[in-house]
Amino acid sequence: MNTSVLHQILDLARWAPSGDNTQPWRFEIVDERHVVIHGRDTRDHCVYDLDGHPSQISLGALIETLAIAASRHSLVTSAARRPGLPETCPTFDVTLAPSPNLLADPLISAIPRRSVQRRPLSTRELTAHEQHQLEAAVGPNHELVWAAGWRNRMRWASLLWHNAGLRLRLPEAFDTHRSIIQWHARFSDDRIPDQALGADALTVVLMRHAMQSWGRIEFMNKYLGGTIVPRLQMDLLPALACAAHVAIVARQTPNSVDDYVAAGRAVQRFWLTATQLGLQHQPEMTPLIFSRYVREGRRFTAQPALQALAQKLAGRLRILLPQRADRTIWLGRVGEGAAASARSERLALRELVINTSDSAEIDRRKI
Repeated sequence: MNTSVLHQILDLARWAPSGDNTQPWRFEIVDERHVVIHGRDTRDHCVYDLDGHPSQISLGALIETLAIAASRHSLVTSAARRPGLPETCPTFDVTLAPSPNLLADPLISAIPRRSVQRRPLSTRELTAHEQHQLEAAVGPNHELVWAAGWRNRMRWASLLWHNAGLRLRLPEAFDTHRSIIQWHARFSDDRIPDQALGADALTVVLMRHAMQSWGRIEFMNKYLGGTIVPRLQMDLLPALACAAHVAIVARQTPNSVDDYVAAGRAVQRFWLTATQLGLQHQPEMTPLIFSRYVREGRRFTAQPALQALAQKLAGRLRILLPQRADRTIWLGRVGEGAAASARSERLALRELVINTSDSAEIDRRKI
């Protein structure tokens, strides 16, 4: 094995999903069989990542993608998190060892094709085969909970509609929303292109105008019903137009960084399996995130009315996922449909690989 093989593996692994396409990782190549993943979370500036768990799930998805990519070269991976470092910057030593009898993982071809589809999908129910394949994908430590059929989709659509009202009126989320969108774009290396948001062209124009300042957002929300059309197009209608909503639930309540990294590995296998089956997927994570904040007593906004709304929505989520809400690590919708015509791409590998001197500086910042 040589470093060119490792570069091929990392070039495929970088297509792992991350919240808002933040790509919270950098690669340090130690030698041809050892790479260090320098992770970070976004809790210092993103209201959706205050406990770091979403970023930890993304890092798990990256590690799983790397393992799948390595199987093409009959290499088995082992990932170990370095002890003693802050949770804000989990760091992993990944080693690759030859395994001549290891077959290439059939999910390899799905890695670059996997994407988020935010537009309406077919309401055709999943077949028993599709459900079985997806349930097997998450492994023995996680299970899937399905919400299919018109009545269940209505219940989830109602939750997502009201949750979007919270999300779009949250002052603490404004800078995040403004920074993650690349306007006038079909593709983006490090953000979400506006053409992939799931809104029509006129709504995107209005959103771009409103997001010039929080004052404009407040004015439109107060006097012009500013959240109604975006919530309708980006939340309510997609929630109704799908085969099912799905929760990925850990069999044991996740508590540690390693628990959420393991969850991320299961999420990525689920998503890649859906892609392989010709299905589309969209995460629906903010109700789960806000519910966890409420459960743990974390105040995420200075607006009492919005904090109270989050408490009500957390109660509704517990009703939808009885006895499972505190173990749920992923929410989304799935269904048959065309692949997204606009999507987030990734930074080039050369921008993600750091040298040893950069690594030493990163390590000093961690300490």
